[in-house]
Amino acid sequence: MAIREDIEKGNDSVHEEARVPLLQEQKTMADEEDGHTDQTSSKASLWMVYLSTFVAVCGSFEFGSCAGYSSPTQTAITEDLSLTLAEYSVFGSILTFGAMIGAITSGPIADFIGRKGAMRTATGFCVAGWLAIYFAKGALPLDIGRLATGYGMGVFSYVVPVFIAEIAPKNLRGALTTINQLMICTGVSVAFIIGTVLTWRTLALTGLIPCAILLCGLFFIPESPRWLAKIGREKEFEAALQDLRGKDADISKEAADIRDYIETLQRLPKAKMLDLFQRRYLRSVIIGVGLMVFQQFGGINGICFYVSNIFESAGFSASVGTIIYAILQVVITGLNATVIDKAGRKPLLLVSSAGLVLGCMLSGISFYLKGHNLALNSVPILAVAGILIYIGSFSAGMGAVPWVVMSEIFPINIKGVAGSLATLVNWFGAWAVSYTFNFLMSWSSYGTFIIYAVINALAILFVVIVVPETKGKTLEQIQAAINA
Repeated sequence: MAIREDIEKGNDSVHEEARVPLLQEQKTMADEEDGHTDQTSSKASLWMVYLSTFVAVCGSFEFGSCAGYSSPTQTAITEDLSLTLAEYSVFGSILTFGAMIGAITSGPIADFIGRKGAMRTATGFCVAGWLAIYFAKGALPLDIGRLATGYGMGVFSYVVPVFIAEIAPKNLRGALTTINQLMICTGVSVAFIIGTVLTWRTLALTGLIPCAILLCGLFFIPESPRWLAKIGREKEFEAALQDLRGKDADISKEAADIRDYIETLQRLPKAKMLDLFQRRYLRSVIIGVGLMVFQQFGGINGICFYVSNIFESAGFSASVGTIIYAILQVVITGLNATVIDKAGRKPLLLVSSAGLVLGCMLSGISFYLKGHNLALNSVPILAVAGILIYIGSFSAGMGAVPWVVMSEIFPINIKGVAGSLATLVNWFGAWAVSYTFNFLMSWSSYGTFIIYAVINALAILFVVIVVPETKGKTLEQIQAAINA
């Protein structure tokens, strides 16, 4: 089975019990059809797939805009609204709390009102949130706005990759799904860059632009045919599939496969959270949840949310450092998408974790030297080198690969509930790290990075000892290896 078919499963497994996005875990017979979709989907007929993907990834860009907002605005917001460190830490981290709620509710929403309906819901929350931030006169409306954008971000994290996977033909699914992660990084980077020249209120208004494009675009694209089939709207299902494959395409075989797959999925028993702790599932759960723990507690969201402040603290230009950081993040994430199926998951995780340790150590050393008035000329260079090595290393492996591995290791009957657990752990880690980061930096700036370095070093051991290589294996072979 195609490895990338399930990428979204990682980002998206935020949901329902055995409710698996209807395309992931494509049936073996669908994979054995040598280019059936290729034959029925010529380049000329795929314009609707590309348009639908473009509209959907506006949600991914919005996700990135929400995540990247707090870093370039920290100084201005704290000064304009006279916020304490604790109040700004709440503002920065409450985004991830909202995202946790959005992630939990996204699956039921997307199943009840459709993928397009879920995207409209997420967009509505983001619009309300940005407006609340723009008009904020104190901490409370600021936090309410941030919570609302976080909720929208959590819904987008599930529904966008699921929608793309459910509309794309098999031969394009991997490539189109990777655009989701690339657009998230682009949204973060654009917020970082334009945040260096715009006021914090104006930057909040720029978050409305992808929302407007998304809302307008949804009127011109079809609903997910798999969702329509699942709820029994047969005529609309066939019309949507025909729109996506081209008016002259023969969709009869693909439509029959979708119906068969949905019937198979609905016959599976619904898994419960306690089922995950059965011996046969335990190793899969340890791998999936463990990778999420190390991904988040290695410090990424603290550094991402407050990178401008880190550069300022080290005596380096916040605007220049942030721009370099933003560009590097997009470039390496794009390169990562091209090598993940060639290099393998485990090597990328190991190289990435080693780079994270190095980046944390360099940053820690720079703050140690500054705190003890030693080699002060070296401090900015070491800090910038450390942060750039850190984000480059994270983008090269630990950012995306845990989601890919998680999508591959869970059996289909527990994938929804196991993915929910792993994703909730991920969002909780994001909240915990983003909330505590400023307090840790106040306690000891170099100590903070040493703690993160130790956690990333433990991640290397975890990957070596526990995580299997899944490259080039079918999902059935992966399950056999895990349970051996």
